[in-house]
Amino acid sequence: MDLARLIDHTLLKPYCTLEEVKTICQQAIEHRFAAVCIPPFYVKDAAHVLEGKGVKTATVVGFPMGYSAVAAKVEEIKRAIDEGVDELDVVVNLCAVKSGNWNFVRNELESLTTACHMRGKTVKAIIETGVLTDGELLKMCDACAEFGVDFVKTSTGFNGQGVTPEVVSLLRQKLPEKIKIEASGGIRDRQFAEQLIGAAADRIGSSTGVAIVSG
Repeated sequence: MDLARLIDHTLLKPYCTLEEVKTICQQAIEHRFAAVCIPPFYVKDAAHVLEGKGVKTATVVGFPMGYSAVAAKVEEIKRAIDEGVDELDVVVNLCAVKSGNWNFVRNELESLTTACHMRGKTVKAIIETGVLTDGELLKMCDACAEFGVDFVKTSTGFNGQGVTPEVVSLLRQKLPEKIKIEASGGIRDRQFAEQLIGAAADRIGSSTGVAIVSG
């Protein structure tokens, strides 16, 4: 298994520095990770370092709470794309989910997915599986399928429980085959990463990518 090619090497601490971002970009190039995921503030810098290196630049939108206005999230997407991002990890509005306002959730997903796809970029919906009921999870999968997100991502790593193999398996059962799954939240070693891939995860999001591939 070429595990490195399935890893999004992630640095999303609110106080991370440009030097740290450059370091994880170089690590990603060295290990041939799938992507580097960094704060929007550093997209232009990361995209410059990674250009032509075979590693994608990813960033987050509405992170980590997800309750910013849809229009604000769309503007975040546009700005990140203008600065060179390849993949956008968008946090859904959990307030709307927990309030049962599924029309809002669906409209938001449609707007955000369209903003990414119109520019040919990959959109990942972060749904925070650790705080959803089974019913909410099922409805969220239906909404993601309806609007054709590219990935469903399990967690920001900042809210609720991290990912489990059981959650990944459940998502695979509920989502169309064309929608991929990114497991994230609490993945710190190779054994756990391989369990998640065995459960049908297509990507692994982790801040400890080097440790994972190094065993």
